[in-house]
Amino acid sequence: MTTSATNLVNMTANEIVGLLKKREVTPAELLDALRERISEVDNKVNALPTLCWERAYKDADKMSNLSLDERGILAGLPVAIKDLNPVSGVRSTWGSPIYRDFVPTRSDCLVENLEKEGGIIYAKTNTPEFGAGANTFNEVFGATLNPWDTTKSCAGSSGGSAVALATGQAWLASGSDLGGSLRNPASFCSVVGFRPSPGRVAYGAAGAGAYPSGLYSIPGQPFSVAGPMARTVADVALFLDALVGTHPADPISLPKTEKSYLEALNNPRKPRKVAFSPDLGVTPVDREVADICRKAAEVFEDLGCIVEEAHPDFSDVQDIFQTWRAISFYVSKKELLDNQKDLLKPEVVWNIEKASEITVDDFARIELARGRYLARANEFFQDYDLLLCPATVVPPYPVEQRFVESLGDHKFSNYVEWLTIAYAITLTGHPALSIPAGFTESGLPVGLQMVGGPRGEENLLMAAELYEKASTMKFGVPIDPISS
Repeated sequence: MTTSATNLVNMTANEIVGLLKKREVTPAELLDALRERISEVDNKVNALPTLCWERAYKDADKMSNLSLDERGILAGLPVAIKDLNPVSGVRSTWGSPIYRDFVPTRSDCLVENLEKEGGIIYAKTNTPEFGAGANTFNEVFGATLNPWDTTKSCAGSSGGSAVALATGQAWLASGSDLGGSLRNPASFCSVVGFRPSPGRVAYGAAGAGAYPSGLYSIPGQPFSVAGPMARTVADVALFLDALVGTHPADPISLPKTEKSYLEALNNPRKPRKVAFSPDLGVTPVDREVADICRKAAEVFEDLGCIVEEAHPDFSDVQDIFQTWRAISFYVSKKELLDNQKDLLKPEVVWNIEKASEITVDDFARIELARGRYLARANEFFQDYDLLLCPATVVPPYPVEQRFVESLGDHKFSNYVEWLTIAYAITLTGHPALSIPAGFTESGLPVGLQMVGGPRGEENLLMAAELYEKASTMKFGVPIDPISS
């Protein structure tokens, strides 16, 4: 790689946008730098299986002819998009052999909003089939490998995005999150993954031509969200500024916030009272992971915050989440089960079939439970400004292992239960992120999960910024992939 290209891929997204706004670099030159970096490292990790250079360079030329006022927040910065979001004219597979050759004629609303703010799409990032399973592999593109140890999983389902960021193949990459799909890979790859409140980022909907027949995206549901992934908190804030805003296709999408999230970081307010929990009272956690996160939480004590061990009552999390997850899979993919079951991976089939056993009484029961669950969480945040816990319960595990089957003496009941510490937060609707907390003795990343109060994106980002600046732990990305 040339020196100039190396310098560019090592810069933060904010630094690159600064160069773009000064016209010291062009969008096409950024694409050139990415192209060089991808050719050097992606064959070692398989993060970006689909590249769309011709489309990207055309958009770069158009962007270069615009005034700075017309370029939007990102000003021509290249962005990688997870392969669950259709991009017009670009193969979009959802990681499924059913759609290995599908090319949409319209983009997802997230992509449409992003391009209006000057984002240039150059790649699709790898994901497990339909985002199911927290290990990024599929029958179309194969497995994405963890750059800190290429024998290990990068988690998922936004694994391709996390790995692209960690290896310098992206400055910003989109993710989505139901059971931790932003937070888990961020934790495993030592980057920042931000799950916003439902509706904060328009997502999961578009007009005719975006989604193929038989696959349905249901806008307005309260759990699955899209959000930004980046190497630093400030870059996440920049990306969130570009993503937020209403879109007519998403009925719960919220208007842009009056104040920029990035600007809020210029004078961050520290939280007054912080809660830490090693396990949220609902799951076993690897001892080394828990110890690393406990030490990370002490940073807030050093900042002068009150830190106490506490968490809301999440005891009915399994009943609520797993019922809702099954229903969502049934609604969106039942047609695929009926017609192409042999092409679906077992985890997807299990999710859909599980819903067939759910009765109306079951649904009513878990809806009432969900209401009480949310009330308890909101009451907790009347006392605490921030909740801290591990983002994942284990460090990165062997990539050949489909999921974590057990931890200590505890055997997980199904392939999603090891993700409880993430989806316990999903059910609250509160914003959350994973931020690097440290490394195990064997050199594998561990992420700290930070959770804010209702609609508390700004306060959460400010707390994360304070942590990032005060922490002695160096994130260490981008890196060249490490083979054990």
